[in-house]
Amino acid sequence: MTKKKDMDTLHKNGHYAGSLEANGKVYDEEFEGLVRNMLVRLSEDPRREGLVKTPQRVAKAMDFLTSGYEMTVEDVVRDALFEENCEEMVIVKDVEFYSLCEHHMLPFFGHAHVGYLPNGKVIGLSKIARVIDVFARRLQVQERLTTQIAEGLMDILGAHGVAVVIEASHFCMVMRGVQKQDSRTVTSSMLGTFRNNDRTRGEFLELIR
Repeated sequence: MTKKKDMDTLHKNGHYAGSLEANGKVYDEEFEGLVRNMLVRLSEDPRREGLVKTPQRVAKAMDFLTSGYEMTVEDVVRDALFEENCEEMVIVKDVEFYSLCEHHMLPFFGHAHVGYLPNGKVIGLSKIARVIDVFARRLQVQERLTTQIAEGLMDILGAHGVAVVIEASHFCMVMRGVQKQDSRTVTSSMLGTFRNNDRTRGEFLELIR
């Protein structure tokens, strides 16, 4: 198993799962054993050619897809906050994201639209996408994900207001259950001025259409 110190370093770089080679045979012995047991439970043979490396691949993939547990908003934003006398609304829309539903551990994915009203500080635009990943790369429900992104940005920016709208498709509805392939779920979180001022909220919603 990879030492915790090494794992912490790998988590922080945010893309280790694609670049880390397990130096041969074992990446995470315990995790890989669980995956092998699952393959047997599914009536598969983990010794056959196409599945020999599957336990290692799954362990690495799941560590990457849940790497948000090892990150905080402060970690990803760092020094990308800038003093700026800006009073106009800032919007970053159509930010792609993916996450895993905590009920079935199946993917859900879509786009996030984020807006904020600065209060003397602005944030590097790419950092908004990174804040989304902090919370998306965990086992999630869309409702909580939306709120966590909004509250995380509000806390670090001290903004007059933050608005987040997420549109997503859920594989737990597409691949199983009701199997409705074209369904989308829309959630929103409005904080500060976006919650209290109808005109501000309406402007944001109009601009992200």
